[in-house]
Amino acid sequence: MASNNPSVFLLMINGQIEGGNFPEYDDLYCKYCFVYGHDWAPTSGLEEGISQITSKSRLSPHKLIWNFPLEITFKSTNPSGWPQIVVSVYGPDTFGNDVVRGYGATHIPFSPGQHTKTIPMFVPESTSRLQKFTSWLMGRRPEYTDPKVVAQGEGREVTRVCSQGFVTLTFHIVTKDMKKLGYDGTPSDPSNTLSPPTQSLYMRTRR
Repeated sequence: MASNNPSVFLLMINGQIEGGNFPEYDDLYCKYCFVYGHDWAPTSGLEEGISQITSKSRLSPHKLIWNFPLEITFKSTNPSGWPQIVVSVYGPDTFGNDVVRGYGATHIPFSPGQHTKTIPMFVPESTSRLQKFTSWLMGRRPEYTDPKVVAQGEGREVTRVCSQGFVTLTFHIVTKDMKKLGYDGTPSDPSNTLSPPTQSLYMRTRR
């Protein structure tokens, strides 16, 4: 009976952080973590991880290749608080100190199947020339104490940021028991490539 009347649905995520495009920088590594609502809980896999350091090659002088695997399964009772992945990229500055080279976040795709997402990255900026010079001199540029703030949005409106690079991720998404609980995450147009906030309109409850 439990299988016929499930109390939760599952979201299974497999994929990888393929690589990044940071024209001005090299020898970078990335970290990731997931941000999700109170009704969500991971049942297997890793919630966070850190990649190897990678360098540009002659074959791809404008791209860094990580191919860093992602694998996690969540359970939930409703789609509110749908998981997001936060990616942070780091690398050495002129003095050899590790500094942040970009933050970015995206919702995990809502519909099952294969997906590719390119995340625009950004970094916080100093609010004055003096702070910018001091940060450069001390080898410490502005960064978030907790990268998860990138996905939460609170306080972001008062942060001055600068666009810097892109990171590409691929996902293979599988869901289980969503329709049995009355949720349909399948877009009406399979070729639709709208951004996650718009795609969430397709997340509807069947009456």
